[in-house]
Amino acid sequence: MKKNLNVIQIKGVKGLIMLVMVGCCLVAGFIVFPGWVAMNIWNVLASLVNNAPSIDIIQGVLLWGIIVAYFTFRKERVVVCMKTPQGLNEEELKAVFADIKKQTQDDKIIQAMLKARETELKLNEKEEDNKKTEIK
Repeated sequence: MKKNLNVIQIKGVKGLIMLVMVGCCLVAGFIVFPGWVAMNIWNVLASLVNNAPSIDIIQGVLLWGIIVAYFTFRKERVVVCMKTPQGLNEEELKAVFADIKKQTQDDKIIQAMLKARETELKLNEKEEDNKKTEIK
């Protein structure tokens, strides 16, 4: 019962050195380099924001781990569509807007934001009216 199996055999110190080098290259290519890229992107974005801290390579690798874990373990899958989307007809648009309205009505945070925005607009209108009456 001899099958054609390819077995990796590590012979001597030269084989161990080769195994360590392959392991180092895999770690550098799939962990350290993307961590370095994540670190640089973070630091560029942090320089645009005044009080954001900069990170080093260790935190960049941890950030890369968080990114990988997020995309690996989230429930919704990422769907990439390569064709141009077709226009929606009126019924589909109404259904989409009804879903959006239902979701915003259920979310208390969005409702609080909408109320705050409405009061802000009302205050701005009152201030403009006061300025117009003062000018006259």
